[in-house]
Amino acid sequence: MNVVAGVDFGTLSVRVSIFDSSRGRLGGGSAEYPLVRKKDDPDHATQSHADHMHALAEATRRALQDAAVQGHVIEAIALDTTGSSVVPVDENLEPLDDYYLWCDHRAWKEAAEITALARSQKLDAIEWCGGVYSSEWGFAKLLHWLRSNPQKRERFRTALEHCDMVAAVLCGINDPRQVSRSICAMGHKWMWNQSLGGFPPEEFLTGVDPLLAGVRAKLDGSYRTSDQIAGHLAPAWAEKLGLRAGIPIPVGAFDAHWDAIGAGVRLGDVVNVVGTSTCIMAIGEKPSLIPGVCGVVPGSVHPKLAGIEAGLSATGDIFDAIARRANTTVAELSRGLEKYRAGETGLLRLAWDNGDRTVLVNPELSGVTLGWRLTHTAQDELFAAIEGTAFHTRVILERMEEHGVPVRRIINGGGIPQKNPVLNQVYANVMQKPILVPSGDITSLGSAIFAFLAAKTFRSIEEAQDALCPGYETIAPEESSAAAYRELYPLFRKLYFMFGQSDNSLSELRRITAQARGGQSAGSAAG
Repeated sequence: MNVVAGVDFGTLSVRVSIFDSSRGRLGGGSAEYPLVRKKDDPDHATQSHADHMHALAEATRRALQDAAVQGHVIEAIALDTTGSSVVPVDENLEPLDDYYLWCDHRAWKEAAEITALARSQKLDAIEWCGGVYSSEWGFAKLLHWLRSNPQKRERFRTALEHCDMVAAVLCGINDPRQVSRSICAMGHKWMWNQSLGGFPPEEFLTGVDPLLAGVRAKLDGSYRTSDQIAGHLAPAWAEKLGLRAGIPIPVGAFDAHWDAIGAGVRLGDVVNVVGTSTCIMAIGEKPSLIPGVCGVVPGSVHPKLAGIEAGLSATGDIFDAIARRANTTVAELSRGLEKYRAGETGLLRLAWDNGDRTVLVNPELSGVTLGWRLTHTAQDELFAAIEGTAFHTRVILERMEEHGVPVRRIINGGGIPQKNPVLNQVYANVMQKPILVPSGDITSLGSAIFAFLAAKTFRSIEEAQDALCPGYETIAPEESSAAAYRELYPLFRKLYFMFGQSDNSLSELRRITAQARGGQSAGSAAG
């Protein structure tokens, strides 16, 4: 019997769970931290490293108390985070600024410049991340920071993903050369590709902007999968967390990737991690290019297999926005949704409120709802939005299947499927396949599995999954609704590609809106 701590840093809070290798989850604790948004710049989304670390200490002590265990029995701690959440640091790993959170889109111009040059030079690395570089990703955010903070450039030593920063701090590492960098984070968001020699060449980066000169060399450290050890818990942080100094900390990763492990992903499975956004995760034996899919990275989800990531830039955020505009909550607006029939609203909703992450990979797209009439309600729109996210997910899964990724089982993970049975049923009807929903909470379970590997409790991920992952509730398609969606889906797919590829009206709307705002905030102003 071993006991470990699994940590999950989300967008608004951190959750720490205590797991026993034979009894499963013993308890947990959470703590919130503020997200800084700006009314005059809707693309802005930042958080403080100090706030993250304070919340981690608070949540860990709450988890120990809830689990009724002493900190000295914890054998390992593992941490996942959002991403790409980027912090610039100095030579001592002290933050020079707040994190550019994953949903910060201020770097839309920088992302477009990276994409344009990569395409003109036929850079192989851009194809491995779907053919378009995103404003949510590392190099774009770092370049935006360098351009926006000339007074801090001299102190800049390197940039770190949140998962690597927090692990380094807990291990007492203050030398950038000793940092373990997550292949998951750097492969999916920074164009790092071992088979291509690591990062894109220096000439490419300086071709984007001379401010990137030397950055390639500054992204040093060891690049590792999460079955490797980043270091051991330093005495100072052991005291703050209430744990024993010296316990191992494995290399971290992104939350959705470890959520897939916690959901029990195996070859042939796709896991929809449905939360504020949706991350669609799969694993494959051989890495191969998939046009429009955010990334194919060996070792990113499962250390011995290729990780495949796609997704929707907003899901729960769309539901929240609809409820907020109606001056209510999603929970309240959802009452009675189970009575809706497939397609009865007459609305088709393109879920581009935060841009398109996959397969068009176009951050300039904005949400579109067709079919409005005077009698439509906010609840109608919410149901149409659920249908729209399901249709969009099917577009993505079909693209993956077209390029050799089998989709035998579909697992709906993340927080929303645990509390929204209507969403699961709509997804089953739209996909024309059963949807599996974990029968228990899997948040931070993936982290715990990697902590158990670090403690050498289990010999493999699969052995740990067999011991710890809950079973599934199976939601089968309803034939009458599935039949309606067989008619609606081709229409959605036609409109998706027509508006997303052939029509530039949404981009023009964004341009005009940005101009009206004085040339600022074009990244999401029209959304």
